[in-house]
Formats: sequence, C-alpha cells, structure tokens
Amino acid sequence: MLLLALLLVYNIAGGLLPDSRFDLSIVLQNIIAYGSGFLMAAYFPYYFYKAFNLRSIRFHARYGVLFFLLVPYVVFFWVVYPMTRSLAIPTSYGMIIPFIYSVVVLYAILNAIRLKIKNRSTSAYPYNKLEMVSVYAAVSPWIFMSLFGYFKVEQWIEALVTNLGFLIITILFITKSVKMARREQDKLQLMERMAPNEEIFEANLLKYDFTVREMEIVRLVRLGYSYQEIADTLFIAPNTVSRHVQNIHSKAEVKSRLNLIRKLETP
Repeated sequence: MLLLALLLVYNIAGGLLPDSRFDLSIVLQNIIAYGSGFLMAAYFPYYFYKAFNLRSIRFHARYGVLFFLLVPYVVFFWVVYPMTRSLAIPTSYGMIIPFIYSVVVLYAILNAIRLKIKNRSTSAYPYNKLEMVSVYAAVSPWIFMSLFGYFKVEQWIEALVTNLGFLIITILFITKSVKMARREQDKLQLMERMAPNEEIFEANLLKYDFTVREMEIVRLVRLGYSYQEIADTLFIAPNTVSRHVQNIHSKAEVKSRLNLIRKLETP
C-alpha cells in the first residue's frame, strides 16, 4: 500500500508540476516534482528488502539510498538550484552519483532475487518466482529516473515507461489480496468442518508420545499449513519441520498427512 501511495504521489507531482498557475514558486514546484522521483527511487531497495526478505541488500535499503540518492538531491536541488535558479546544474551534475548508484542497486536487487529463487526450498518469501521477477521488471524504470533527468527525456515518455510498472504492481497487489482472502476463507471453512471432531482430535493427541513441538506441528498440519508455512509460524527451518513430521508419522504409524489426521479424528 505504501508503494502504491508513493507511486500516486510521484505521478501527480510529475504530471502537474511545474505549472505557473499554481500559487507556488517554480523553484519550489521543481523541487517537489524531482523530490517525488528521488523519494520513489529511494524507497524501492527498502521495499524489496522487507517484502521479499532480501537480507543481502540491507545496506542499500537502510543507508545506501540515504548517502547516494537523498544527499545528492538535497545538495543540488535544495541548495544549488535555489541559488542559481537554473536546473542545468542539478539535472546534469546532480544526477551523476544517483545514476551510478542506481545501476549498482539494480544489480544488487537482481542478484538477491536470483539467490532467493535458487534457495526457495529453504527460504520464505511472499511471492513466487514469476511475481518476484514481475515486480522487479515493474520497478526497474524508476531506478533509472536519474538517467531520464540527465538526458532530459520528454515527460510523456517518462510517464509511459513508469506507469507501465505502476499498472503491473497494481495488478499484482490486487491478485495477491484476492488470493489471501480466498485462502483465509478456505481456512475458516476448514475449521468449521473440524469443529465436531475437535475434542476427539485433542484427546487422541495425548495418546501418542508426541512432544509439545510435534503437537504444535500436527495442529498446523490439520489446518492445511504447508511445511514452509509451519516453519514461518514456529520460526524454525523447513528441514526441521520435515524431521518432526517424519517422527510424527512413525509414532502414529501412518504414511501420509491425510492418514494422520483421519486417525487422530477417529474415536
């Protein structure tokens, strides 16, 4: 939601400013317009860092964008531009460091995504491979906002490129929300179906030599959780969940999750 909000701010500021009809100085309007672009680019590393749990880009998310994007913006657009009253210096020299850093960030994010996809069997992230790559492709144009400014790309071209990404992110956000809503509904229906057998299930749990951790896992298995979801919920590794499940099957003398739940729900 924050990402979409920032995209809206950027589109509004970039589309309306500067305009002599507004009761604001042209200098201030340009500072706001360019600032929305810099703010957008500065947020992307943090977005990927948090949304996809890409720990390898922590420096870029927390410190890199501050020193290499926001500081140059403040120096050239808040200090140099008001003094010179000309955008030539800020849009030329002020874009050099941000552009070089943008390329570095783009590569760092791409490499982090590649490693995350490679290790997806042991790492949790909220999107699958297609969604992660799609979001990366959608936000890539904003990484090059400094390049657009340096070469003075026409605004309609800049808006076309960036809004294609905006459209992709919006579609992904809506799709993800619908999937999550359906999943929660399925879990509620599953819990309603399990209610009549709840007492039987809990009583049977005590009949086997399950540890406390194993009983927690059995309850989550009954709710339809995957091994990865169980690992995320209990803050343990997926391989640890798998070992616990093997022990549970051995103690209950079953060979599948379905047979385990049926056995525990049988009086």
